[in-house]
Amino acid sequence: MIRKCLALFLSFTLLLGVSLVLSVDAANRPLAKLPGNSNPLVDHKLGADPYSLVYGGRVYVYMSSDTYVYNNDGSIKDNDFSALDRIQVISSADMVNWTDHGTIPVAGANNKNNGRGIAKWASNSWAPAIAHKKLNGKDKFFLYFANGGAGIGVLTADTPIGPWTDPLGKALVTHSTPGMAGVTWLFDPAVLVDDDGTGYLYSGGGIPNESDPASIANPKTARVIKLGADMISVVGSTTTIDAPYLFEDSGIHKYNGKYYYSYCINFAGTHPPQYPAGEIGYMVGDNPMGPFTYKGHFLKNPYTFFGVGGNNHHAVFNFKNEWYVVYHAQTVSKAQIGNGKGYRSPHINKLVYNTDGSIQEVQGNMTGIAQLSNLNPYTRVEAETMAWQAGITTEPTQATGGPVSNLNVTNIHNGDWVAVGKADFGSTGAKTFKANVATNVGGSIEVRLDSETGPLVGTLKVPSTGGMQTWREVETTINNATGVRNIYLVFTGTGNGNLFNLDAWQFTPNTGSNTGTKVEAENMNIGGTYAGKISTPFDGAALYATADYASYSQYFANPTHNISVRGGFKQC
Repeated sequence: MIRKCLALFLSFTLLLGVSLVLSVDAANRPLAKLPGNSNPLVDHKLGADPYSLVYGGRVYVYMSSDTYVYNNDGSIKDNDFSALDRIQVISSADMVNWTDHGTIPVAGANNKNNGRGIAKWASNSWAPAIAHKKLNGKDKFFLYFANGGAGIGVLTADTPIGPWTDPLGKALVTHSTPGMAGVTWLFDPAVLVDDDGTGYLYSGGGIPNESDPASIANPKTARVIKLGADMISVVGSTTTIDAPYLFEDSGIHKYNGKYYYSYCINFAGTHPPQYPAGEIGYMVGDNPMGPFTYKGHFLKNPYTFFGVGGNNHHAVFNFKNEWYVVYHAQTVSKAQIGNGKGYRSPHINKLVYNTDGSIQEVQGNMTGIAQLSNLNPYTRVEAETMAWQAGITTEPTQATGGPVSNLNVTNIHNGDWVAVGKADFGSTGAKTFKANVATNVGGSIEVRLDSETGPLVGTLKVPSTGGMQTWREVETTINNATGVRNIYLVFTGTGNGNLFNLDAWQFTPNTGSNTGTKVEAENMNIGGTYAGKISTPFDGAALYATADYASYSQYFANPTHNISVRGGFKQC
């Protein structure tokens, strides 16, 4: 966290001429995403140019890798976008508790990302866009990104979080693509997979001549092109989208059979009132390749809501039968350094249509979206799943995870904490709490309800495990944790360094609720059969390769049953 890396101070000059200096290093207090609020989505890291994907009961948000860039004297530079060579990914099932899936090292030219860059030809990865499509009966995911302003590349994967590969070894779309001539900035992709499975790629931006009012009013630098059935090739030539006062940030979605192309309106010159500078305008058409007709605007510049402006970037999506817009604002950087300096973070607010299909003005705010569903504390919860936090960061871990690099919570100091919203303990409540930890130092985790100073229902002692990546599961008893509550894990210990790392946690229920039984694969016999007992009700979770899970409850006729579970294995 930046407040732990720098000795930052705010100076306030009083009317009497006295200068008062206050430290902003407050490990016990969140700085940007305050408890009870849902915006920004995360504040332990930055993320710009958000784009959404709904899959498997979750919404995934992909972002440019805004990261603080420093001058030689240690001060923070204005964002020059030089760090945008990775893509950040987060996801949520409830719009409040977000899981950090880490970064995708996209750019690989000139040894970018320490040689781990996937696209060896690319120097940048700006403004991602994501699509899902079934090919040959299998789920495939297509991640489009801008190589600066010079072209659009694509990565593919079998899950929303990777692992990712570069199927082309070059850009998908460049200025040499038919119809792309005249595009000032070939960036900011958006993608639509229509109902018939056909894909369309949108991109472009910029003003060819900012001294020419006609060029400002009609830049004609947005393009759309049909994608091949494989989603990694193009068909024919591009079509120009004549978006009035276009700046950048193509967006596309479909509503009630109509195609909505949306974009950021430019800042140049003077505008008629229906084209307000720096806001998100939109056009509607009957065909995904246009023509589109301008209808209005629906999202003001972030300055209107948060007192810090800059560019506007958005994506519209439907999740659980409601419409939303994800966009960025400089709220985290403003809270951390007092001046956003161009570093952005993701927000989501509700989007509402009128009966005629027009879009109401979105009200951007820090309140955000109310939690859509409760969290199940009786299944494994990754520590990097959080609603609110104070003081922590995340890092890649050697602890066992899913199909891609797992993360753990780190940079833990005395008084820091992480929290999740609306965990449902049920009427019988929790019996124990266990966590996967690693440390040379040790400390404690206080389990509190509703706030970082709320009722203490258990304390987990964290002993030294012999290393910050040497993992051990430890457990403690829990008392008086029932009903739907916010959970705060408050970290305590002595010393100035990182106390311990936290990988995941889970509660076990009291008798009569979830059995909490874990079947270890190594306990199966050589024939691949496990024998044991289960009691009713039997609660569990199905874990998918995407790291998603679906909870279930099974009731049986008798209180207990003997079970025999057959499995399979292969020699590796």
